[in-house]
Amino acid sequence: MSYAVISLGGKQYRVRPGERLLVDKLATDEGTTFNPRVLLVGGDGTTDLSPTTTVTARVVGHQLGEKIRIGKYKKRTGYRKHNGYRSRLTQIEIESIGSAKKPAAAKKAEAPKAVPVPKAAQSEPVPKAAQSEPVPKAAQSEPVPKAEAPKAEAPKAEAPKAAPKAAAPKTEPDAEAPVRVAHPPKGYEDLTVAQIAEAASGWRRPNLEAALEHERANAKRKGAIAALESALAAKEE
Repeated sequence: MSYAVISLGGKQYRVRPGERLLVDKLATDEGTTFNPRVLLVGGDGTTDLSPTTTVTARVVGHQLGEKIRIGKYKKRTGYRKHNGYRSRLTQIEIESIGSAKKPAAAKKAEAPKAVPVPKAAQSEPVPKAAQSEPVPKAAQSEPVPKAEAPKAEAPKAEAPKAAPKAAAPKTEPDAEAPVRVAHPPKGYEDLTVAQIAEAASGWRRPNLEAALEHERANAKRKGAIAALESALAAKEE
């Protein structure tokens, strides 16, 4: 499909047949056709930089563009000024480029006309249902004697049952007293071998056993172990 580059109002536009575009306002009346300056014609793999082809355009109408607001401000002077404007534009339509004219609008497919439906044959009148014979009245039934309700005997008052004795709360066995675990004397880790040998005679037997167990598991000082064993032997005598 061919296209062209035209010049209008100092601006260039790439156009095709049937295309509409907004340009700066022209002095041409609405509905009038004109031929803008053609700078280039191309299409179908060829380009002509010095064309002799003419482009025909038609003015569709004149309108205003979107409003553009402008604000001016100067600090420390209280100067503030607002302004704005709307560009005056013209909408044009490209009718043809040389011999190529704009494609014709596709015609709307006409809806098929409705075929008149023949009137349905009138149905025969439905005969009225035969009247049913009158139903004879039911014979009156003889009066039924009322049945006397049996007298209800008053229930005998039962003697109130004695309240069950409250079960005595079961006494749980006394909790076992926690087993006391002996520990080495306070500050034992900071004592030297000489201090342990001097103070071991005054310690109780459980403390001596705990200190000996601690010494064998951790420090393993031979002098301290010998002092603790001698103190334990002295306690056994």
